[in-house]
Amino acid sequence: MERYDLIVIGAGPAGLSAAIEAAKNGARAAVFDENERPGGQLFKQIHKFFGSKEHKAKIRGFKIGNDLLKEAGEWGVKVVLNATVIGLYPEKEITVRIGEKILHYKGDSVLIATGASENMVTFEGWTKPGVIGAGAAQTMMNLHHIKPGNKVLMLGSGNVGLVVSYQLMQAGCKVVAVVDAAPRIGGYGVHAAKLARCGVPFYLSHTIVRAAGTEAVEGVTIAQVDESFRFVPETEKTFEVDTVCVAVGLSPMSQLLKQAGCRMKDTPGGLIPDCDEYGATSVPGIFAAGDVAGIEEASSAMIEGRISGAMIAGYLGYLEEKAAHTRVEELEKALESLRKGMFAPENRGKFMKKTEEGIDTSVSLLEHGFLADNEVEKYPGVIRKAGTHPVIECTQNIPCNPCQDACPKGCISIGSNITSLPVVDGTAECIGCGMCVASCSGQAIFLVEEKCEDGYGTVTLPYEFLPLPAAGQKGIALGRDGTRICEAEVVKVRSAQAFDHTSLLTMKVPSDMVMKARFFKAV
Repeated sequence: MERYDLIVIGAGPAGLSAAIEAAKNGARAAVFDENERPGGQLFKQIHKFFGSKEHKAKIRGFKIGNDLLKEAGEWGVKVVLNATVIGLYPEKEITVRIGEKILHYKGDSVLIATGASENMVTFEGWTKPGVIGAGAAQTMMNLHHIKPGNKVLMLGSGNVGLVVSYQLMQAGCKVVAVVDAAPRIGGYGVHAAKLARCGVPFYLSHTIVRAAGTEAVEGVTIAQVDESFRFVPETEKTFEVDTVCVAVGLSPMSQLLKQAGCRMKDTPGGLIPDCDEYGATSVPGIFAAGDVAGIEEASSAMIEGRISGAMIAGYLGYLEEKAAHTRVEELEKALESLRKGMFAPENRGKFMKKTEEGIDTSVSLLEHGFLADNEVEKYPGVIRKAGTHPVIECTQNIPCNPCQDACPKGCISIGSNITSLPVVDGTAECIGCGMCVASCSGQAIFLVEEKCEDGYGTVTLPYEFLPLPAAGQKGIALGRDGTRICEAEVVKVRSAQAFDHTSLLTMKVPSDMVMKARFFKAV
């Protein structure tokens, strides 16, 4: 029986981060994962992360995954793939199926980082081919390069539903609608806004009645629901689709922890282990980190893994207690900053009527996915001035600040509070480099020049679709709600390594449209 100082079950962001942290301090660590590729969800995440530099902000998920794997290799972490852990026992022994063999391993400590599985809702026709989880769609697109469908309806407006909807469009699918039984959008407003300006409608307080089709999905019918989530008569709407994506939350995969005799607790988010702040369970030497201990973003999971890894190094005697707590305090500060703002754990499901700055929350954004034109200028990131200048339509207190560091001229400031709304300094000189536009994880920054020639101005926007339009190409400009507002002409398209696959498209529109035009559509 092979023995390790630390056995980690799950090679996702939390598991790899914990193994690296422990290995840095001298522990011999092994990571087991049932998949054929390590990295967990990271390699499906082609979008840029939120947070700050220490949280891997503005870096795409798959790049973070590659960085973690490289770091794990540098510190001698053994990663065993296609290895399904089928048993975990209080003595910190595991049984693993690898191929046709059942093998036994012993650890002086064990960290469970098995993540979470997708939830599903039932409706008439929910078992038909074409009804899939949003995570499955993401796997098909981003790992296997398979288009999940042609016309897709997304059920769920949390961050997963919003992000995957956008990625479906990038893959060439038409997203006919985003539907949610809740009365307000659950994910970040910036994610919803980039869908809305592409013409995707939102149906809040609606859910699926049935999926139609003989051998596979051919259509879907939705209906409005009342406050008790009962269908409202005569509100049905039918869409012709071949795919229904379901993004209605995740459930922690905590079965191994229960098997090991760890004390568990039932929460609204699922059955999770009863852990202390460092991830230690009720069974000495068994720890948990990441979604298995409570659903959060991957950025939080990585920090949780580092915290558990540091404490495990201390538990094993590789790190003095004082040094372990010093390291954990440093990591906890980073984690705490991610748990602030409108989307902090204690604010989940709440309607925040005002921002931290005292500005009224946009009801239009929450109910329709876009800012109303008459409310944009009340936010500190939106200014009017001569010449080129940034316009930041970031209106929620989200933990994110890459735009502050991106501007070489200091046009943008957020301050020490990472959840503060970005402020544009109208006295600073914008050189039009576009680094702020490319760095924004929410694609909420635009460069505006209100007058480039008589009667016309330009709008520079983030563009992540292929094929790229060419300079001189004519089309139409879409407003924040995705409707046509005027004719537009592409002036230039900039792509650079520093932009990390976000191209900057500059279009010429009438001067009175520069504060409204937010997307270019070729005709």
